[in-house]
Amino acid sequence: MYQVLTLNNIAEKGLQRFKPDRFELSESHSQPEAILLRSYKLTEAHATEGLLAVGRAGAGVNNIPVADYTNKGIVVFNTPGANANAVKELVVAGMLMSQRGVVQGIEFVSQLGQQEDKATLNAEVEAGKKAFKGSELKGRTLGVLGLGAIGSMVADVALALGMEVLGYDPALSVDAAWRLSSRVQRMASVEALFAKSDLITLHVPALPATSGLVNQDLLAEVRPGTVLLNFARGEIVNTEAVKGALENGQLSHYISDFPDPLLFGVKGAIATPHLGASTDEAEENCAVMAADQLIDFLNNGNIKNSVNFPNLYLERSPVGTRIALSNRNVPRILGQVLSILADQNINVIDMINKSRDEIAYNLIDVESEPSASLLASLAAVEDVINVRLLPQ
Repeated sequence: MYQVLTLNNIAEKGLQRFKPDRFELSESHSQPEAILLRSYKLTEAHATEGLLAVGRAGAGVNNIPVADYTNKGIVVFNTPGANANAVKELVVAGMLMSQRGVVQGIEFVSQLGQQEDKATLNAEVEAGKKAFKGSELKGRTLGVLGLGAIGSMVADVALALGMEVLGYDPALSVDAAWRLSSRVQRMASVEALFAKSDLITLHVPALPATSGLVNQDLLAEVRPGTVLLNFARGEIVNTEAVKGALENGQLSHYISDFPDPLLFGVKGAIATPHLGASTDEAEENCAVMAADQLIDFLNNGNIKNSVNFPNLYLERSPVGTRIALSNRNVPRILGQVLSILADQNINVIDMINKSRDEIAYNLIDVESEPSASLLASLAAVEDVINVRLLPQ
């Protein structure tokens, strides 16, 4: 029986994936094998003895001390793409808000609420609407920084709206490249993307390398009146630089899902209260994906969508037992492990080994169940982080 600590409100559809005869879900487990959460901020203290994995029902993992957990052999999962449609739709709403004076028009009409005569109200509406005249998105150029699950979907919508789409992503994966429309024009640099776009939307993760990426120098490259949309992470943008760009006209609008007190009252700044993934569908999709990944890892040792361990899958053999072993990515570890198994006459049926940065991970299917002392011998090998047995 695996104990799974649930933090935040996890969608019921995801919780139902855990079979009660194998998994015990609780908000109060003190020594869980797994943690399932959304935005709850974990600390090193949550990495209790026996914790094997963390499932983040969402894409960002800046609420998890990933480096520390990696050193302890704890696999951290996220759910890329599960909330992509929800974020995509909000980005489109942001694009429309930047062009059509929707927010300002609503505010104007709300100020007419005391007007009881309909004819007078209509006259005031007709007289006032010229202040909110906007532009159409068709024919404009959208720059997409980051062409992963969300960025590629935004690009597709923009193309359908008749926009020209430019893209830049130095870390574009093969899978993402296959998803991307051939009509998206690849830019050679982020500076070129900013210089040639009428609207720019950000879709990169919050990493040390992307913190403050949009700064004064980069904003100096944009055309006067450019729109910047940030539904990725607040840390990507230097708010002081954005404030200056709004005030000097380099930016006409900054539409963000991350309110910042520095921008309150600044003309052209519009913020929503972190609504990107706040739909019933997105929360369910994230919960189900995170749950399925944790279940497969706990039951079978397979890893999919980990941010710190290699993705790895090995079909279960109909007979035998599985050993899951993680170690530091240094030479001769696997050879020592296999030698220990051979010395105990343990026959290996199948195995797979992969590494990612400083971590290596192994699944080894053996013909007969190893003893506790043999597993202890494997765990004692220098640079082995953890070992666990996965019976059928």
